Amino acid sequence: MSNDGNVLGPLKGHHHETYAIPLAPENPLRPYFERGKYREPRREQFRYDRQCFASEDQLLVALQGRISRIPGIAEVEGGFLLQGFIEGRTLGRGRLPSQALSRLHTGQLAQLFGELVSVKGDEFDHLERVCGQASGSPNEFLDRLIEFTEKQVHLKDDGHYVPLFGALGVPEGALSAFRERAGTLADRPFSLVHGDLHRANFIVDLNGNLWTIDWELAMIGDPLYDLATHLHLMRYPAREELRITDVWQAAVERARPGSSDGWQRDLPVLRAYKRAQSLFTDVIRTALTLGPGSEPDRQKLPLSAWRVRRALALAAEPLGMGRVPTLRQVMTAYSEWFRTAGPAAASTVQM
Repeated sequence: MSNDGNVLGPLKGHHHETYAIPLAPENPLRPYFERGKYREPRREQFRYDRQCFASEDQLLVALQGRISRIPGIAEVEGGFLLQGFIEGRTLGRGRLPSQALSRLHTGQLAQLFGELVSVKGDEFDHLERVCGQASGSPNEFLDRLIEFTEKQVHLKDDGHYVPLFGALGVPEGALSAFRERAGTLADRPFSLVHGDLHRANFIVDLNGNLWTIDWELAMIGDPLYDLATHLHLMRYPAREELRITDVWQAAVERARPGSSDGWQRDLPVLRAYKRAQSLFTDVIRTALTLGPGSEPDRQKLPLSAWRVRRALALAAEPLGMGRVPTLRQVMTAYSEWFRTAGPAAASTVQM
């Protein structure tokens, strides 16, 4: 926490540390926000997700007037951009995952889904990008996601983590085999995808309205990916999941016909990819959390291994795993990896 009582932070995220700073009366954001949000990238951060736009701030500038209830943004002294800080609480705070979204929030989520697909694939070609092409088909989009997970996560640091995945029972080439089994996806028009719609990225303001923050993983791609990611991260109960799926389908078709084509067949494929991706993320993130040292943190190991085993169970089918290791086997796999491969590469990463 800052020594300035009026500054809130640092608020730690996976990619940034965030500070909420009081706005001067002359700041153009001041009529709408009491504080601005300054975000500082975390150094040497391991990237688990494909990032496409070089600047979240520049993307937010382009989205003003296009997407409702997103942070306002203004240039301040020194030439850097400051986002408006949404006063309120995250959607998940004080709520059980089993609780259904309110009628108001359901309507605002539907509006978000419709506004996202209304942003066409070539509209933001002027923004600097750090990933490849924005054009293509849902098949090519899935190919690029899988390629990132394989090369930038699974094989990261010259395959430092490959022996750990092997010890956990993940077959070599599992992602490529999954892509082959997935087959051909339906053709849907590319649009803006938020890519990270979970409870912590929805803010309920003091009037009860739902705002969407943290656009750093946004990209141009298959609109169905946003639904798959949202359902994966929110973990709705079955009935609510079906309701939100219907809300998405109606909203995107109303805004841009064809955006939900083939969703019944393709949604399970994209959700299976999300389960596989989450496993690769969880296995490496756990290794970083348990280190550094010549052996894993013994106090953290049991709970961490339980979480990894849960991720293994969810990813077993898409990755073609013959069986899911026991909790003891997961703990042994980490202990052996620390002893033989060592956390040298992992220990340089800031969590």
